Amino acid sequence: MANVVVVGTQWGDEGKGKIVDWLSERADVICRFQGGHNAGHTLVIDGAVYKLHALPSGVVRGGKLSVIGNGVVLDAWHLLDEIETVRAQGVEITPDTLMIAENTPLILPFHGELDRAREEAASQGTKIGTTGRGIGPAYEDKVGRRSVRVADLADAATLAARVDRALQHHDPLRKGLGIEAIDRDALIAKLSSLGPRILPFAAPVWKVLNERRKAGHRILFEGAQGALLDIDFGTYPFVTSSNVIAGQAATGTGLGPGAIDYVLGITKAYTTRVGEGPFPSELHDDDGQRLGERGHEFGTTTGRKRRCGWFDACLVKQTCATSGVNGISLTKLDVLDGFETLKICTGYDLDGTRLDYLPTAADQQARCMPVYEEMEGWSDSTAGARSWADLPAQAIKYVRRIEELIDCPVALVSTSPEREDTILVTDPFAD
Repeated sequence: MANVVVVGTQWGDEGKGKIVDWLSERADVICRFQGGHNAGHTLVIDGAVYKLHALPSGVVRGGKLSVIGNGVVLDAWHLLDEIETVRAQGVEITPDTLMIAENTPLILPFHGELDRAREEAASQGTKIGTTGRGIGPAYEDKVGRRSVRVADLADAATLAARVDRALQHHDPLRKGLGIEAIDRDALIAKLSSLGPRILPFAAPVWKVLNERRKAGHRILFEGAQGALLDIDFGTYPFVTSSNVIAGQAATGTGLGPGAIDYVLGITKAYTTRVGEGPFPSELHDDDGQRLGERGHEFGTTTGRKRRCGWFDACLVKQTCATSGVNGISLTKLDVLDGFETLKICTGYDLDGTRLDYLPTAADQQARCMPVYEEMEGWSDSTAGARSWADLPAQAIKYVRRIEELIDCPVALVSTSPEREDTILVTDPFAD
């Protein structure tokens, strides 16, 4: 049976939540494989709105196993609050429906404090645009081998040793930033009380997933953010602290790369970005304002206004390559309804040289000027379309031109936040 990885092909906010929910009906297991609660997914189901941050999108569908993989950094307190929130909306979550990898690193309170202190101390122009939720420092501790992981909550001696190792690093760092030392005993007490609430969900996820795969279960891997925020292939240093591209689905869950059968890239019909960093096709005019207003471009997690611009085919072609995307799901096509003229970025001008990719060097990225081609827009509505026949001819031309420019076919087209308003071209789960 096919196993599918869903990744964002831009800077996040591409509409992954709806598509993951739409695909989850065909899946048996839904896995988060990277990121933290800095990334939000908004699901609209039968008029009910669910805003998820730490929980996999599959939790709102009965009969599915939702998994938080080891590639995630987990704020367990936030997770527990989120569980209570969705329970109040009528979604029951138990250890039978939610599983957390035992080797998942925890985001601790001092990670968020450090995150925010660093961002506040950064001078203008060097701010990363972090959400301040501690994701970066938690990943640093993971690589530095000083994390407290879910399994550590089960043993008092191990927990104390892990905390002591972390404090050896963090207390001198906090002193340099003018932050008071961490209260060791209070932290250990807080973690000890957390254990009984989190450990019932803990499991050897790598083992469970391998068994499920051998049994023929369909697995859906849910990425957070977008490939242009990848720590290696994104617009560094204005990126997240984890690998976002599809290959992380394997290492972030404990399944080998051979388990991945199809990579679906979620792609917005225009481009948005939250926070700092280069954005060649960004608009600062009425068109940009119109895209933001019509697309309701405010972050699910932070509420920050997103920067908006024309579709950048160069960037999407690049991310489709680094993630091995087999097909894209084009979202928010309806936001473009009514534009007389549409533009697509097909390349960059870097100091007089034409490029068909975004260079790695940050100074060069900042100097890249977009090269556009124009297309006629359409006046008819695409909102709610569920077949090609429902789309205006010019909208179909726009979709087909995107396919040509990014060298990747369109597998789905999303025409509203409602899961049913989707045009299926190719079923990613098809064997």
